[in-house]
Amino acid sequence: MRRLKLMLPVLSGIGLWLGVSIGALAGDLSKAEKAEGFVSLFNGKTLDGWIGSTKGYIAENGLLVCRKKGGGNLLTAKQYADFVLRFEFRLPPGGNNGLAIRTPRKGNPAYVGMELQILDNTSKRYAKLKPYQYHGSIYGVVAALRGHLKPVGEWNQQEVIARGTKIRVVLNGTTIVDADLKGIKPLDGRKHAGLSRKSGHLGFMGHGARIDFRHIRLKDLAAK
Repeated sequence: MRRLKLMLPVLSGIGLWLGVSIGALAGDLSKAEKAEGFVSLFNGKTLDGWIGSTKGYIAENGLLVCRKKGGGNLLTAKQYADFVLRFEFRLPPGGNNGLAIRTPRKGNPAYVGMELQILDNTSKRYAKLKPYQYHGSIYGVVAALRGHLKPVGEWNQQEVIARGTKIRVVLNGTTIVDADLKGIKPLDGRKHAGLSRKSGHLGFMGHGARIDFRHIRLKDLAAK
């Protein structure tokens, strides 16, 4: 027992050095989240429960990593309608990814489903984007409030609440999108058939940059 007690601080130190907690390695949920009905979507070790571009992502040191030269669409095997999704992400300089929600497996989720942008807003390469292309925006449809991302290299916390036609995005404690899609006109003027979808897969959309994700958990609001 004494040896085990001595090892725990060492393991904790290793976890902190890697940028991930021991709890994250195990895919643990807080007691409060378990009581609320949240489940972990990523076990920290494998891509079990995920489909699509499984070669473009890896489980590494408890993190879900979008490969720099990989990416693509990594989707949950299960489909969801109304939900609360919580996750953490870490951006590199110029990082670009997306969160797909209510999307079918085939097609571009930004149009056949919905894409919530994941982006380093501070990068000079993105200085001239349209408002609906910045982080947290429902791509092409609703522009997100800017100015609430942590500095590049730090962990961000994001929550997405999808309930019927209402979508809310909370970034680091601040609501950056609060939209009702009923009758909405996309800002880009394009057809977004996915706005009328009631359910589908969710997941990440890699665009050629390494992005780290962790603590991916979901509460299915449609579950009985």
